[in-house]
Amino acid sequence: MSVQFAISDNEMIEAVASFKPDIIFCPYLKKFVPQEIFLNTPTFILHPGIRGDRGHNALDHALLDEKKEWGVVILRANAEFDGGDIYSEVKFEMRDATKASIYRDEVATATLKAVKELFINLDGENFKPTPQIESSMHKYLTQNDRAIDWQRDTTKDIIKKIKLSDSFPGVKEVLLGIECFLFGVWEEEKLRGEPKKIIAKRDGAICLGTINGAIWVSHLQEVGRFKLPATYVLKNKIKGIKEDRLPLIFDLSYKTFYEVGYTKDSDVSYLCFNFHNGAMSSEQCIRLKYAFEYLKENAKVIVLIGAAEFFSNGIHLNILEDSKKQDEDGWSNINAMNDLIKSIIFSDEVITVASLHKNAGAGGVFLALACDYVVASENTVLNPHYKTIGLSGSEYHSYTFPKRVGRSKSDEILSACLPLSANRAREINMIDAVYEQENYFDKLRNYAQELVKTQNKFDEFIYAKQDYLKSNKEYINGCKEEELKVMHPEFWNQTSEFYKLRNEFVYKVCPIKTPKRLRDA
Repeated sequence: MSVQFAISDNEMIEAVASFKPDIIFCPYLKKFVPQEIFLNTPTFILHPGIRGDRGHNALDHALLDEKKEWGVVILRANAEFDGGDIYSEVKFEMRDATKASIYRDEVATATLKAVKELFINLDGENFKPTPQIESSMHKYLTQNDRAIDWQRDTTKDIIKKIKLSDSFPGVKEVLLGIECFLFGVWEEEKLRGEPKKIIAKRDGAICLGTINGAIWVSHLQEVGRFKLPATYVLKNKIKGIKEDRLPLIFDLSYKTFYEVGYTKDSDVSYLCFNFHNGAMSSEQCIRLKYAFEYLKENAKVIVLIGAAEFFSNGIHLNILEDSKKQDEDGWSNINAMNDLIKSIIFSDEVITVASLHKNAGAGGVFLALACDYVVASENTVLNPHYKTIGLSGSEYHSYTFPKRVGRSKSDEILSACLPLSANRAREINMIDAVYEQENYFDKLRNYAQELVKTQNKFDEFIYAKQDYLKSNKEYINGCKEEELKVMHPEFWNQTSEFYKLRNEFVYKVCPIKTPKRLRDA
């Protein structure tokens, strides 16, 4: 297999001529495939819409029209945009969620099923593709279509508009004189205020009144810049706004915006950290560390859940790019992440479990590996590497990774910079168990309860853990110190590759060529 970014017609044509593929699959296409390609090689395109749906903003329209059922089709490329014959299709039930959430969950899951079906159909002697239904292109949604009318739109209306625009392009708005796009919406059950008036702030988010309630908006993006927590964008303009705090760990007892929450099931506590796109700032790492240490007091097992969209993706690159003290704040962020992971590794009175029901990358992978056990959903994808952002990495990875897969394999994976499926991670002992997506949390609950089912078994594990940590404390801490020695110039030298690559990542700079590691995959 080889991967080619759709950068230009010439580059795509050259890549196909060089690799000579039997089949081409386009899972996320933004450019029209040149006819020199699809006329000579079977080329199939994923469309996140049902049969007859054609054009951009397919999911946006499905959410706008409140479709109860949607799906994906795989069609053969031809000269007509989204007009080729259908070779595979899978439907799914829609849920009340953001466009990005449905894309990462239902669309991704349906795509995996559709790809399997595609190959079965291509091998079938009697299979005949289904011609497209005659239909017109649906309308491209503009910001006028997405705009909020604060004097007429209800809380439900506003939430729908932001959700169908998340994570791109957002809903354009002017707040306190700043032209920006809104992302990350939450319903608020208790607070009330005048429509569009900012009535509270919390953990980077702002609360705005509506005609019949209130909403929280977690992130804003100024025109021409990048996405940041809302309070970072509005800065001193909201200096007098009330900070509406929640307890250290929210018990999920009413609808509101929160970042750290938990549920308890007998001796097992489930700790969720709902950090936008899995990015973790210094302050978020510190809060999560204190939440974890608090839960240790009344639990035998702590399960780290992460968030609905990601487990974790490590340090917060957007906040570092926005900082006026990028070196200092970057160093603070990696050390805060390390302090959190140290608390988990050295928690010798509880059993820790990481639940990778969603994807993880960079330091987020090694946050999971700090736990005693790691379980994952079959559809989870891990990116356990740092080099693509110009970092050598910390988060105790030089201890936790070789401990599970061996030094040679860990070095190989860190160097290759390729994604790992959950099943592949299980094969190399990187994680302990993989469950089907269906009923995943029931299986996770059974797994956690089994760890405390027998008191003698629990005590035996804890005693062994305490002995091991006592004997290896110096070595474990030494691994982290060596990591930081290597990372120090990467953060403090502003000519380091990290500064350039981080800037390109944050501003979503399109690559000028396909990375060699993907072409040779």
